[in-house]
Amino acid sequence: MKAPLNHIPEPVPPLEWTPLGSKPARLISFYLPQFHPIPENNEFWGKDFTEWTNVKKATRNFREHYQPRVPSAFGYYDLRNPNILRQQMELAKLYGIGGFCFYFYWFSGKRLLERPLLNYLKYNDLDLPFCLCWANENWTRRWDGREDDILIGQTHPPENDLAFIAYVSRYMKDPRYIRVQGKPILIVYRPSLFPSPAKTAERWRQWCRVNGIGEIYLAYTQSFDTVDPKEYGFDAAIEFPPNRTSPPEITQQVITPNSLFKGKIYDWSELVRRSRNFTRPEYPLFRGVCPGWDNTPRLGKNSYVYINNSPRGYQEWLKNAIQDTVARFEDPGDRLVFINAWNEWGEGAYLEPDEKYGYAYLEATRMALLRANIASIGQDAPKRMAIVIHAYYPDIFREILDRIAALDKRYKLFVTTPFDREEIIRNMLKKSGLGHSLLRVENRGRDILPFLKIIPLVIEEGFSSILKIHTKKSRHREDGDIWRNDILNELVHSECIEAVLNYFNNHSDVGMVGPIKHIVPMTTYLGSNKARIENLASRMGVDMNEALAQPFAAGSMFFAKIQALLPLVNLALRPKDFEGEEGQVDGTMAHAIERAFAISLLSAGMKLVTTKNILMETPELDITMDYQFTK
Repeated sequence: MKAPLNHIPEPVPPLEWTPLGSKPARLISFYLPQFHPIPENNEFWGKDFTEWTNVKKATRNFREHYQPRVPSAFGYYDLRNPNILRQQMELAKLYGIGGFCFYFYWFSGKRLLERPLLNYLKYNDLDLPFCLCWANENWTRRWDGREDDILIGQTHPPENDLAFIAYVSRYMKDPRYIRVQGKPILIVYRPSLFPSPAKTAERWRQWCRVNGIGEIYLAYTQSFDTVDPKEYGFDAAIEFPPNRTSPPEITQQVITPNSLFKGKIYDWSELVRRSRNFTRPEYPLFRGVCPGWDNTPRLGKNSYVYINNSPRGYQEWLKNAIQDTVARFEDPGDRLVFINAWNEWGEGAYLEPDEKYGYAYLEATRMALLRANIASIGQDAPKRMAIVIHAYYPDIFREILDRIAALDKRYKLFVTTPFDREEIIRNMLKKSGLGHSLLRVENRGRDILPFLKIIPLVIEEGFSSILKIHTKKSRHREDGDIWRNDILNELVHSECIEAVLNYFNNHSDVGMVGPIKHIVPMTTYLGSNKARIENLASRMGVDMNEALAQPFAAGSMFFAKIQALLPLVNLALRPKDFEGEEGQVDGTMAHAIERAFAISLLSAGMKLVTTKNILMETPELDITMDYQFTK
């Protein structure tokens, strides 16, 4: 069995920040509404049946099988409660989802599982855009392994075409309904089931023109077919993984010969590999990704299980799909990427938080959007630098203020300091006459956690780059003062700051400048930091081998573009993730993030150079040190 592409030792917590601003593509997540009881399901499957019924009873089919899946954010929710949908929408927006595509069940006028959509029409504050995917198959016992047992049949005579479009037009008229090229998009799961898909499409189009909808945009999911949508009279197709993907079957590598399991096991990671070399079709195709697949809750011992899926692999797949979409669609409004799915718990395809991964797949969704868009973030913003300082030792802070006051230009300071030092630091700032913002912080996480707390303010004020310094003493070292002063001498002078600003403006691939003689290989004294480094790298979508090959700025003082810091800043790191201050010299979260700044750089697609590269115009990265990097 292949090693997983991630290292998630514990559930990822929720992000406590703001939704992303501009996004390179619109992510549409398929949404299953079968999380509330209906009379038909009560009759077919038993009283109060919902999707949760099968999810709860699932059991493992092999040793490392991840079953049962247990939801963590909303519990076993009931969609009759509109507040659940509100909470889901707020979560979706925070993590970059641009809309829900609801499966719509319509059988010759009979509708099932429509309650969430009716709530959409009832409550205007449900403001996440939405669209419909008509699940135009028979309603069968397929979810119980008996596909030939038809519960509600689906027929497609011409009069049904008109009755269907007349009914769903109420949704397409809604201002929240998703549009492509200004046209409401209607998705059909299996148009090949129509007697004549092209005639059905033309009936729909003509009806909409006459009845005030105007032109419509028709798309189909490639769940069973992969033909040019023109053959159906449609405008576009939608990838629908894992359908039609055929990754390698690895059942015999996982299952022991005496196992009762009769299903199949596939290698999900192959889908990530293929996404790196996507073959573009000659017709309009919206990309699709899936975070995983495992329909054990529905099929038990006969299920299809995809293993080796991971948040990091999903992040890469989604990022690749977004970048391909941007390259193929010139109009931003046409850049749709579909995710299968938001809440397919019975098929192991969901973004919603669970007990094992927490918010990891949602975090990976946001990270994929962020990384695909980093190059364009802040392009039109003024090229301004802020100086960010953690002031723990007032005597050293006074020295730093003197250095800054002697600069040729004035830079805004963003200063953090522990509660018990606030008054003295505030007075020093006032006397300096320098423009500043001051944030009181808990004495926790060294200079790192304070930096993560104040950097959103720096971003909010529109600075394009920062100089990060702090009042480092390193009392456990005899040369601590020499080390600090050497770094400050290298970074805090007008010639260097101006040179870095110019270099950042002229080199889009450079995101960080570290002080010469203080750039250290990632593997130096890695030991107690390795597990955290692997976790942080995975969450930022960086392969551990790549991370280990990246040097970092020892002492965490450097210049950086805001873009280079965004992957790290967008992690849901909390104060409780950082140890209390007990004089530790290595192995804490703060020490791990000292290195992870450089991993954030990799995630952003940028590189590290040194002050020597800039001031002396040398091409090679110098990672020699005059001061021994020790614990």
